[in-house]
Amino acid sequence: MLPFLLRRAFSSVIVIFCVISITFVLARITKGGPFDKEKEPPPHIKEALLTRYKLNGTVWDQYTAYVGSLVRFDLGLSTRYRDWRVSELLQQKMPNSFALGTLAFVIASFSGVFLGSLAAMKKDTWIDRSAMFGALLSISIPSFISGPFLIAIFALWLGWLPVGGWGTASQMILPALCLAAPYIAYVARLMRNSLLDVLKSDFLRTARAKGLTETQAVARHAIKVAILPVVTFLGPLAAHLLTGSMIVESVFNISGAGMIFVNSIQNRDVFLLGGAVIVYCVLLVLFNLFVDVIYTLLDKRIKLYA
Repeated sequence: MLPFLLRRAFSSVIVIFCVISITFVLARITKGGPFDKEKEPPPHIKEALLTRYKLNGTVWDQYTAYVGSLVRFDLGLSTRYRDWRVSELLQQKMPNSFALGTLAFVIASFSGVFLGSLAAMKKDTWIDRSAMFGALLSISIPSFISGPFLIAIFALWLGWLPVGGWGTASQMILPALCLAAPYIAYVARLMRNSLLDVLKSDFLRTARAKGLTETQAVARHAIKVAILPVVTFLGPLAAHLLTGSMIVESVFNISGAGMIFVNSIQNRDVFLLGGAVIVYCVLLVLFNLFVDVIYTLLDKRIKLYA
């Protein structure tokens, strides 16, 4: 296990470094700059701004200065949010996105696995058809439609939940459901198809022959094998959900990271964009590593090799 983790840690650092480098170079060689949308300042002021943000000189000079800052764990200053460091913006915005994403991930994974398993065990019945139709509906409706729809029903019509905001448990329910809805569908469809294949396998026939009921055979043996493709999907999904959703955060008036990440591209905020890429890439690498480890716990035939 330890040699495998060391090898993955080394390769992960290389991957993150390459992603950061490509992102920075592409952002700098693209036409336009972070101050182009503003009124053209006097030459000496513009030069002072470029010097402050270390954006003067060649692309190579800017790149080496940026990498040097990253080595010191300094993500730099935001060119859009003046006098704000990227690390400060992330510390302010990421907790809300993390909380929302975590709740949405839990809802999507557990609900999707349950619905997919139920649909597979009740194949070709009204339960199976209803679950798969609901999954198709959830995938087809975008968040900017499902969000206001949930608000209209549960907040304005029934009055059970608040319209928006963030901070209390009741305010977290609707945005988490809105964010999780399409991924419940993805997980359910993936789990159903995987479990249907496992239900035809020889080892499950043996389990039934030993006297186990269908529910016992599925719970003790089939689920652990059928869930492997779902676990593969859940790794990148966790990284995606934890970094925020601009649409859901906007609909429910949540101060999160989704909006600033999208705006960093529009505003050519190189350092904030770099911080967003670093956060997403690190999460993606970590969760993919977790997926590999979980594989070995679910299926003893899978081994980790250095």
